[in-house]
Amino acid sequence: MRIKKKYTNDNKRPIWRILPSDTGKLIIEEREKDDKQVYFNCLNIESGKKIFKNFQLEEKFWIGIEAVYKDVIYFHKYVKPDMPQHIGIIAMNLNEQKILWENFNSSFLFIWKEKVYCFQQMFEGRKYFSLDYESGELIEDFGEDAEKINEEKKELDGSNPFSDYLFPISYNSNINAPVNLKEIFQKLRNDHTFSGNIEFVQKNNLLLFNFHIVNSEGNLSNMIKALDLSSGKYIFEETLIKETKTFAPDSFFVKDDFLFLLFGKNRLSVYSIKD
Repeated sequence: MRIKKKYTNDNKRPIWRILPSDTGKLIIEEREKDDKQVYFNCLNIESGKKIFKNFQLEEKFWIGIEAVYKDVIYFHKYVKPDMPQHIGIIAMNLNEQKILWENFNSSFLFIWKEKVYCFQQMFEGRKYFSLDYESGELIEDFGEDAEKINEEKKELDGSNPFSDYLFPISYNSNINAPVNLKEIFQKLRNDHTFSGNIEFVQKNNLLLFNFHIVNSEGNLSNMIKALDLSSGKYIFEETLIKETKTFAPDSFFVKDDFLFLLFGKNRLSVYSIKD
C-alpha cells in the first residue's frame, strides 16, 4: 500500500470548495471575503495540469457553484447579497470556458439523466421545470406539482451518486467501530495529548485519520496519518496546520483512488492511493 503525492495547488487564497468531476477534472473555488472576489480554477485530476486558472464571471463575488455534470459547470447567483437563497442558473462548458446558456428566473434543484430540475418562486408556491443540461431548453413543465420532482430526486438519491467518495467520520466512544480501530485510536490517545475527536475513513485495508494534538506551546497541530491495516505499519503522515488555536475539521476526503488534503486554508495537495 502506497500514498504518493501527485501535485499541489496553492494560489494564496482561501479554498472554499473542491469538486472532482466524473470526466477527470478538479474544480477549485477560492474566495477572498475582504476583497469580495471569487476565483474558479480547473485542473486535470490526474496530472494537475491547469485547464483554466483564476476564472471570474461578470459577477465577481455573489456567485457560486451548484453542480458539475459531465463537462458542464452550473453557477448560481443570490436573491440578495448576504442572503443564502440561490437564484439563476449559468451553464458553462469546462473545456472552453464558454457560457452555454443562462436562466435568471429559475433556481437549481438537481441534475439527473441529462436534465436540470429547477423551480421558479411565485408569489404563492413554486412552479417546477426540467431543462436540457446542455442547451437550457425547456423539456417538461410540471406546474405547481412537486410530486414528479420528488420521484426523480428519490431515484437520483437511490443511485447513490456519492458512492465513490469517502468522507471522514468523527470517532467517539458512542460510535459502533470495530475493536481494532478502538485499540488503534486508544493507543494514539495514550501517545499524544489530544484535543477534540479523531476523524477517519477506511478504504479496504487503508485507515486514514485526522486529529489535533496539543503542542508544547499549548496550541493545536492538525495531523493526518495513514495505517496499512494488513501490515500494521504507518505509511503516511503529514502536518496540515503546524500552529492553530481552532479546530480544522473536514481537512481531507477520498474519491476513487485519490486522497485530497487541505493544508491550512489555501493549499490543496492531491495524492494517489496504490495497493
